[in-house]
Amino acid sequence: MNVEGSPKIIPMRVAEGFGVDGNDPDPRGMSVVGADGVAAGTVADIWVDTPEHMIRYLEVDVGGGKRALFPFFLTVVDGDARKITVQSLMSHQFANAPGLSDPNQVTRLEEEKIFGYFGAGTLYASPDRAEPYL
Repeated sequence: MNVEGSPKIIPMRVAEGFGVDGNDPDPRGMSVVGADGVAAGTVADIWVDTPEHMIRYLEVDVGGGKRALFPFFLTVVDGDARKITVQSLMSHQFANAPGLSDPNQVTRLEEEKIFGYFGAGTLYASPDRAEPYL
């Protein structure tokens, strides 16, 4: 929560006064591609940290009526190709990302689960990542 008692991190669809700068690519509608090079879904919304004025998460529509948040700092945005790459998960693993109890805010516990899921994917998304390099 922020100092006014409102949720601190919210989707841009309900964040009054927030938008994407005209000099930057708007990720909404871009394809999200996993580490396997396969599309996992499409960005539905941007979640902003309102006191810090920065993007924290992207909300991706993974199909079947499910949406998942993933940490923005784990992405590579290619505005020309209208593609966002996430190396920490394979495309089929996005559908199993932890969900939210409220579609317009994320709790600290939900954030911990999201970071744990994507962080673990960095090490364990495929069998070859779990093995030593040497």
